[in-house]
Amino acid sequence: SLIILVFCIDWKLALLSLLIAPLALGMTLSMGRRIRQVSLKGRQDAADLNDRLQQSITGMRIIKAFGMEPHEESSFRLTAAKLFRSNMRAAAILFMNSPLMEVLGVVAFIPLLYYAHARIQEGTLTLGMFGGSLFSLFRMYDPIRKLSRIHVQIQRALASASRIVELLDTHREIQDRPGARTLNGFRDCIEFENVCFDYVDHNGVCPVLRDINLKVRRNEVIAIVGSSGSGKTTLVGLIPRFYDPTSGTLRIDGVDIREYTQSSLRKHIAIVTQETFLFNDTIRNNIAYGDLNASEEKILAAARAALADDFIRNLPMKYDTLIGERGQRLSGGERQRISIARAILKNAPILILDEATSALDSESEKLVQKALANLIRDRTTFVIAHRLSTIRNADRILVLEGGRIVECSTHESLMARDGLYRKLFRLQTEEVPGIAG
Repeated sequence: SLIILVFCIDWKLALLSLLIAPLALGMTLSMGRRIRQVSLKGRQDAADLNDRLQQSITGMRIIKAFGMEPHEESSFRLTAAKLFRSNMRAAAILFMNSPLMEVLGVVAFIPLLYYAHARIQEGTLTLGMFGGSLFSLFRMYDPIRKLSRIHVQIQRALASASRIVELLDTHREIQDRPGARTLNGFRDCIEFENVCFDYVDHNGVCPVLRDINLKVRRNEVIAIVGSSGSGKTTLVGLIPRFYDPTSGTLRIDGVDIREYTQSSLRKHIAIVTQETFLFNDTIRNNIAYGDLNASEEKILAAARAALADDFIRNLPMKYDTLIGERGQRLSGGERQRISIARAILKNAPILILDEATSALDSESEKLVQKALANLIRDRTTFVIAHRLSTIRNADRILVLEGGRIVECSTHESLMARDGLYRKLFRLQTEEVPGIAG
C-alpha cells in the first residue's frame, strides 16, 4: 500500500526509489552465500577441534610415552586458530550487513533528493508531497533491512543444518515394512541366499560381501574367520538388521527377515563384542539391561554362569557397585564377563560373538572361554575369531576372503586341505623366535 501511495504522488519518483531493490537483493544474496560458506567452514573447524581434543584425551598415555606433548599442543593451537579465524570472518560478515544496507539507503537517497529538488523548482512537486513520499519510503525500507538481516541469519543456520543432514545421509535408519509381522520363536534355520552387500559413501560404492550362500541349522555353531576387511563383522551384522543386503535374501525359518519387525527380530539375538560397552550404572542394572524386569535370582544365575559372581561379591558394593563410564573401574576380563552375563540373561536363541576374547590376556581369556561355553550351549551361534585355536570345536568353520566364502567345513576337514584356513592356522600356531634369540 505504501508503494502504491508513492506512485500516486509521483510515479517517476516511485520508479527511481525502486532502483534500490535490485541492489539490496543482490547484496543480501551475496552476504547470505558468503556467511553460509564461512559458517560451513567454521562448523568443520569446530568438529576438527573436538576430534583433536578427544584424541588427545583418549591417547594421553601414548602421547606421554612418546614425549609428543609439544607436538599435540602445537596441533591443538593450530586447529583452534583456524576455528577462531572462521568465527571472526563470520562475525565480520554479520557486522557489515547492517552498515552496508544503511550506506545503500543513503546512496539511493541522493538521486531521489536531486530529482525532487528539480521537480520542486519546476513547481510540479510540492515539499509536502515529497515529504509524504519520503515517509512512505522510509517505512518500506525498515522491513527490507530486517529481511536482509534475517536472510543472513537463516543462511548461517542452514550451514549448521547441512552438517546434520550430511550425518543423517551417511546412515539411514532401517525401517520396518508396512504390515511387518512379529517373530515368535526360532525353530529351524537361518539361510543366506546370494547375499551381497555394498557400503556407499561420498567416495562411491565399496563392495563388501559377494554371493554369500549359507544355511545354518538351529543350535549349530558357525565360526567365521578371515583377514581384516574380509567382511566378517558385516556378515553377522546383517542378521539383526543393522543393515540390509544390497541384493539377495536372508531368511529365518524360511521367511525374509525384512518381513519381521526389528524389535521382535532383535529379541531373539544376543551379541557379545570385542569392544565391550557397559553403562555408567550398577553391575546389577548392566546385567539386566536386556530384561529390565528380571528377578534377582535370574541376575545372580546369569552372573554365576558367566563366572562373574565371585569377583562381583568381592567388590565393596557387590552388585550395586557403580562401574564408571564404559566400565572403566573393571578389568577387561571382568567387563567381558558382565557382557556375557547380560547375554545369558537375555536368553536369546541366536548368539553373535564378535572377537569376544581377542583383547584379553591369557588368564582372562581362559575364564571368558569357560563363560562362553555356558553361553553357547543350546544356541545357534556365530563366532568371529581372531585366535583360530579357540574355534576348533565349531560345527563348521567359514573362511571369508574378499567378501566371498572360499572354504566351509570342520577344522579337521579344512586342515586336510591345502587351503587358506590351513595357512592361517599354521601361521598362528608356528613357534615365533624370541627377541633374544
